[in-house]
Amino acid sequence: MAHTFRVGFLGTGSIAQAHAFALNAVHFYYQNTPFIERVVAASPTPAHREAFAERYAFNETCSPDELLERDDLDAVYILGSNQTHAPQLLKALANPSLKRIYAEKPIATSQEELDQLEAASETNHGKFVLMGFQFLQKSPIRQALAQWRGGVFGEPVHFRTEYLHGSYLSADYRASRASRLLPIPINGATADLGSHTLSMLTAFLGDQLTVKNAAYTNANIAGVPEKTDLCTIAMLEEQKTGAIGTMTASRVSAGTGDQLKLELYGTRGSILFDTAQPDIYLSYLPDGGWRRHDVYSDYQPSSKFYSGYSPAGWLRALIHNHYLFMGGEPGISFLPGLEHGIQVQRLVQQIADSLN
Repeated sequence: MAHTFRVGFLGTGSIAQAHAFALNAVHFYYQNTPFIERVVAASPTPAHREAFAERYAFNETCSPDELLERDDLDAVYILGSNQTHAPQLLKALANPSLKRIYAEKPIATSQEELDQLEAASETNHGKFVLMGFQFLQKSPIRQALAQWRGGVFGEPVHFRTEYLHGSYLSADYRASRASRLLPIPINGATADLGSHTLSMLTAFLGDQLTVKNAAYTNANIAGVPEKTDLCTIAMLEEQKTGAIGTMTASRVSAGTGDQLKLELYGTRGSILFDTAQPDIYLSYLPDGGWRRHDVYSDYQPSSKFYSGYSPAGWLRALIHNHYLFMGGEPGISFLPGLEHGIQVQRLVQQIADSLN
């Protein structure tokens, strides 16, 4: 895999900073990764992009439209505001020079954009596209998914996922993030948090999930737009097996911090994961009963740095996603490509339609 990897960033905000860190760190964790040339950082605001480029050692800056017309990049990272994701992804897919596209969620903010992406995915665009669902690369989730897909737990019966924040209970926090109070599917708890849990359910259960019903609340908080989904609960069905379950996405769950939970119950066993204990998962099988799997930061054989028994941390999964994006050997890792992103967005759109 050793070669020069010429990258451009579309977006220079906080999530772009996390990706800049991951690009710097990937060489420490994985051998034979390409030399990364940070060619260009793009943002509509010249001051923002110039400060970002200077801090994170990008060679130059330009506007997003100018970046998408370049022919000297191997890869582009789509990291801007939600409304920019689909238009930029469509332009990147049409750029013959680009080989790889990394797209943050949500992949679209309307049914029209989703239709355009579905049409583009059926063309021979020749690009490797990876979605920013880095929770799939958490080491316990990787191993739990491999075990679940082995079939030992039987067919799914019911499931529950939750992704909970408490930050939007703060008026100051809300005031600094007014654009994130736009209604679903542009933004809100479902687009922001729920897309991660829907991604995990799709990885574990397949692409036959559908939304049966949904409800939301803005918690009657003064100044919050009426159609802002600060907390949404959706009922889903896996159509092949008839399994049913719930997805909760909340920005107003006091005391949770950043907590994601996954529970899967099959005809012969169960799997439980909770970021309150981020380095383990639990499984149940009749012969062995409940078992605790202490996974920590085990990414072998791809990586042994720092050690397999050290806590992984939130950014470790993002670094592994970058390794996969550069062409690293996936092993047991699930690759959330363009079709996966489209399937997740279908579910987000179904929830939006149900709420509206």
